[in-house]
Amino acid sequence: MSLSRALVLAALLALLAAPVVHAQPRGFLRAQGTQIVDEDGKPVILRGMGLGGWMLQEGYMLELPKFGAQRVIRQHIAELIGQDKTQAFYTAWLDHHTTKADIDAMGAWGFNSIRLPMHYALYTLPVEDEPVKGRQTWIEDGFRRTDALIAWAKANGMVVILDLHAAPGGQGNDLSIADRDPSKPSLWEDPAAQDKLVALWEQLARRYKDEPAVAAYDLINEPNWGFTDRADVHGCKETGNAPLRALLERTTRAIRRIDPRHMIVLEGNCWGSNYAGVLDAGLWDDNLVLSFHKYWDTPDRASIARMLALRDRYRIPLWLGETGENSNDWYTRTVALAEGQGIGWSWWPLKKIRYNNPLQIVPNPGYEALLAYWNGTGPKPSAQAAEAALMQLATHDVAFATNLQHPDVVDALLRAPHSDRARPFKPHLVEAAGGAWAAVDFDLGPDGVAYHGRTPANESSEPGGLVWNALMAYRNDGIDLGRDRDGSLHVAGLQAGEWLQYTFTAAVAGRYDLTLDMEGAGKVALVLNGDAQPAAQAAGVFRGLALQPGTNTLRIRSEGAAFDLKTLRFTPAR
Repeated sequence: MSLSRALVLAALLALLAAPVVHAQPRGFLRAQGTQIVDEDGKPVILRGMGLGGWMLQEGYMLELPKFGAQRVIRQHIAELIGQDKTQAFYTAWLDHHTTKADIDAMGAWGFNSIRLPMHYALYTLPVEDEPVKGRQTWIEDGFRRTDALIAWAKANGMVVILDLHAAPGGQGNDLSIADRDPSKPSLWEDPAAQDKLVALWEQLARRYKDEPAVAAYDLINEPNWGFTDRADVHGCKETGNAPLRALLERTTRAIRRIDPRHMIVLEGNCWGSNYAGVLDAGLWDDNLVLSFHKYWDTPDRASIARMLALRDRYRIPLWLGETGENSNDWYTRTVALAEGQGIGWSWWPLKKIRYNNPLQIVPNPGYEALLAYWNGTGPKPSAQAAEAALMQLATHDVAFATNLQHPDVVDALLRAPHSDRARPFKPHLVEAAGGAWAAVDFDLGPDGVAYHGRTPANESSEPGGLVWNALMAYRNDGIDLGRDRDGSLHVAGLQAGEWLQYTFTAAVAGRYDLTLDMEGAGKVALVLNGDAQPAAQAAGVFRGLALQPGTNTLRIRSEGAAFDLKTLRFTPAR
């Protein structure tokens, strides 16, 4: 390798690898007016990820949406391998899904906070299993795992928000998010379950009252219950929410008898969006934060106007405690919206068996066969085959070292909201002898900056309402990708008006021919370093392009019929 090429590559790789640096929180965080501040009174923007799928599984994260709740998933596993081996699977899952390596990576990427979705059953027995009615049995395993997470976070200068994601009895009719058994009384129907919830928060407060690396206590995740109208199953039309306020206030007061310092996060009914009646009598504590969750809508000011009104009326900070499950473009616009209002956020989740998260679990073939059986498209596996597949999933596939990393998602969350510039997806180099790269490796950045697609995000108000990348693999941007028979990737069906940008480095100045490996009768317009180029002299061939030494940008725009694009190749001009 020549010295000039080595220097060019080193510089470009350093640019790609540079972490996004944000100030880390210091000391105990607290609510001050409409802001969250550190111990010095400096405003803090929480930028975090939720560890969904670790202590509480949801079916869709395992490609089992019809199973929904963890208890149902567990039943189906036990039917194949028995109760003892099912327990071994869940222990291995907890041991390997989230480890120090995951948290170290989050710290290196630039996140400063972690939301821990807790399943109450890792900390205490279900009400019906208590040997003495009215007494609480504590399970050390959940507390031990929480201790470890806090230590990993602390070592990275991060803070943890404890989130009771699955409350005793279950906090709503969305069964999967709370692992609720609908045959038993819910949290709202069982005073013993409410007692257990309060007692659990008291126990957590005793353990962490002096720990500044714990930022806040998120009391009840996404309540969704019709208190006055059972037909309003998720409480979206509830106007009073009296039982919710009563339990939130009771839990806060119980915590405050032990812990006067930690922030307490509130969530309204209807998955955290309906605060009607909850605050009407005023705030009952001076260190509260209002959380809201946001999915599949348009990320504009109007979409959060109700929460902004509550913030300003009650002089209380807001926190976007859960959001995600969309495209990179939507991520960038949502972060920009929140941070533009001084609101921190926690994305959902860090990892699952899909591509639109920082980490992707790639399941083994045996687990794929299990999915086929459970989905009714494959034969029942033997107990031995099922156990082997499940244990490989729990000990190998979920581990950070084997997860597929998606730097495009991290970039969309941490860099792109603060920049109007694209960034190379991979280092592309044109040497004196030429250079080539895959078309799917267009720049990082939102729609209109790094690319333009007809469907950059899902703003349909429904999960799965719109698909922004038909392949649903490789990268999370609003351009359709496809896969060839040999497994290689290509841009699929680039339609009129859609375009792709590539930032690349030329080792030397010179004139080069560009050949686009494309399929289809589409017409291409080319812009190089801001200047429109003459039309192609042959199908997909542009001759005599003048490259400047160092950084160049190239835009490829579809002007007619859709076409597939596989590679770009520069060769010295003839």
